[in-house]
Amino acid sequence: MKKNNFILSIIIILLLIILTFLLTITYYTIQIYNSEKVFLSNMLDFIQNNSENVFTINKITYFSSADAEISTNSNSVFKISDLYQYTDIAIFINQNVDSFTEKNTLKTVELSELNFSLLPINGTPNLYYKNLNDFSTPKILEENLITESLQFETTSDNQADYSKPILFNNCANPITLSYVNSKIKNEYTFFNDVSSISHDGSLLKKCGITLNSISCKLNFTIKIINYLDETYICNLDINIPLSTENSTLYDGTLLLNDTSSYNFINVSH
Repeated sequence: MKKNNFILSIIIILLLIILTFLLTITYYTIQIYNSEKVFLSNMLDFIQNNSENVFTINKITYFSSADAEISTNSNSVFKISDLYQYTDIAIFINQNVDSFTEKNTLKTVELSELNFSLLPINGTPNLYYKNLNDFSTPKILEENLITESLQFETTSDNQADYSKPILFNNCANPITLSYVNSKIKNEYTFFNDVSSISHDGSLLKKCGITLNSISCKLNFTIKIINYLDETYICNLDINIPLSTENSTLYDGTLLLNDTSSYNFINVSH
């Protein structure tokens, strides 16, 4: 009798273990199913929200050069102070439509999550907002320094004050920025003829600065909210151009038009 009770107890314990195992498997199966269901639902929403490219970037223009403070004495001894390299960047946002609606009109635009993924060996890199009227000039205003983010004002007026971050809400003007790598070389002295000194990229070569030593990569996110309060984002990786197939910054200036296509993703929920 005792033996039968023992066997029965063992059977009950085994059944309880099996039942617990089955319940656990069932619970996690349901959890996985629900997770997959939510994932599929989110995926379908994402696909539906991005069935058309409302905003894209089809062109980025780069203008690269260099400059410095140059002084000389009667013996034609030149002294360079704060040699810096700059690249002005114009980012053209495109509306892929024939008419303007609440969906493709800019309500707010923000540049955020600025990060330097590759720092130059020589110099100190920073990013600034650039007045469109000063594009391709060495004019840099410290009050336009971008630390982490930059909020743009949007307008539908016929005219805009480009001294502050502003965009026409129909994407008529580009986002204009200036990358500046300052203090590449300071208090550098050399002997030369004054006629050979130019305020451009050739200064880098005269001061013995290799282009590899000032290479830089940065990335940031552009966020657009339209008049339907939908949010669109585009992540940009910028490789500061210092050379092309036909020229380098040593030649003086460098102009590059990047016609790659960058899509904004609708992340609205």
